[in-house]
Amino acid sequence: MSPGYRYRVDRRALVTGVPWRRFLLLGGAALTWWALYRVNGPVWDVLVYDVAGLDPAGRLGAGAHFFLYDCVKITLLLVGIIFVVTVLRSFMSIERTRALLGGRRQGAGNVLAAGLGVITPFCSCSAVPAFIGFVAAGVPIGVTLSFLIASPLVNEIAVGLLVTMFGWRVAGAYVAAGLVIAVLAGWVLGRAGVEKWVEPFVFETRLGGQIIDSTAGLTLDDRLRMGREEVVTILRKIWPYLLVGIGVGALIHGWAPEEFFTRYAGTGNPFGVLVAVLVGIPLYSNAAGVMPLVQALYDKGLPMGTLLAFMMAVVALSLPEMILLRRVLKPQLIGVYVTVVGTSIVVVGYLFNLLLA
Repeated sequence: MSPGYRYRVDRRALVTGVPWRRFLLLGGAALTWWALYRVNGPVWDVLVYDVAGLDPAGRLGAGAHFFLYDCVKITLLLVGIIFVVTVLRSFMSIERTRALLGGRRQGAGNVLAAGLGVITPFCSCSAVPAFIGFVAAGVPIGVTLSFLIASPLVNEIAVGLLVTMFGWRVAGAYVAAGLVIAVLAGWVLGRAGVEKWVEPFVFETRLGGQIIDSTAGLTLDDRLRMGREEVVTILRKIWPYLLVGIGVGALIHGWAPEEFFTRYAGTGNPFGVLVAVLVGIPLYSNAAGVMPLVQALYDKGLPMGTLLAFMMAVVALSLPEMILLRRVLKPQLIGVYVTVVGTSIVVVGYLFNLLLA
């Protein structure tokens, strides 16, 4: 066998072997990510409640568990979603994505984004990583906001609990209202031209620290490297907001005085729905977490529309979510977003008080 022949064989083996090693590494990374995501809750259960001895029903125990669990969960979501979306977007230019989802098709895009939000039951903070990835991929901001609203607001957990506690009529009205709010609010915000209030770095495509104009001709290694760099860049920019946002959420976790609601948001107050929404916005919970309070307030006689508006405000608009979004959205857009969505929720609350009385 000649030296040249051996060289050709070795070179061919090297070239064909590298992709397999790369895919094995990717597969191992994906399995590691999934394992960490799955054990996150049980690990903190043991460390916070068993090892540290904190009471799960106490404010300190619940708040500490909430903070530690959500820090890991949202960091894992940021890493996973941003990496995958960045690699995928490297195969498709921002201009092409906007052409497909923007313009005259924006209304359809809002409906599709809201539908995607329904089948991805994130809480408001957990939906932020997907929101960042979609915006960075060139999806129109209004379409992406429809996803951000629908994901925590309408999901199978909320529907199942509402059916069990209040019946199909209430659950159906909630789902319909949630989808309408997500689609219309996203459409209105998209038409308002709010892209100027998105931080510029979100739209930049970088490789090796340099902004690149086109992803055409990139190798798979380049695309994977781009994904890793994007994860590091965004985590580096957002981590203080992540800690502050989740920390605020932990401090107010589970805080909602029932006596306050029965006094100021009851049937005797014509501004009851507005009060419920204003109180609900600073709080932070998912549908499952807020439902026991909703049930308790319902038993005390609060109108159904007021309760559903409060629930929508808690799960779709929260102070921790706004803190997380601040790193990628300018204050003007956050203010408009809260105003549009909050106003929609108030209108729905008063409408439900008339129809579901």
